[in-house]
Amino acid sequence: MFAMQYELTLPADYDTGIIRGRVARIGHLLDDWDGLGFKSFLLRERGVHGSPVNQYAPFYLWNTVEGMNRFLWGSAFQGLADDFGRPQVLRWTGLSYEEGSAAGSPAAVAVRNRRRIPEGVELAAVMADAVNETRRLAGEDGAVLAAAAVDPHGWELAHFSLWEHETPKAEGDVFQVLHLSAPGRRELPRGRQW
Repeated sequence: MFAMQYELTLPADYDTGIIRGRVARIGHLLDDWDGLGFKSFLLRERGVHGSPVNQYAPFYLWNTVEGMNRFLWGSAFQGLADDFGRPQVLRWTGLSYEEGSAAGSPAAVAVRNRRRIPEGVELAAVMADAVNETRRLAGEDGAVLAAAAVDPHGWELAHFSLWEHETPKAEGDVFQVLHLSAPGRRELPRGRQW
């Protein structure tokens, strides 16, 4: 399992209706993408849920590297790069994935929490704590799903969760979910990934 996200930070006076319209037009194109666990089309609006910025920031969980590469090197990502410039793509190796207590519900918001892993800690213990946090998040009322992943290049841990309501029981950046494409969600491996 591989996690991926890119962030397009938009001007403060940007009409976020443009992003909503774009997702309404093209979001369904990934509804059957081979190798994709899910893609959540995410938007932060300045002043909503405490966001200081307008930002379009889709988050992906991939079942296969081939599916991810086909997306990145194909017309889907090229269209985004042509319209907004080529963003830096953040990638993490999967640590844990769990379906939530509200797994059958549509997602209203997503929460992403990124943090650096400090020097001198026992990595196995940090990763075990991340797995436990994924289980805790998934068990909370209204959780649709939860995942944890790590970037061993920059030593960053990321937790991601989807929620059926707008009062998530998770800390981090809160995004509105505009669309969820989930062709391979059932195939995402559950639990600890090592």
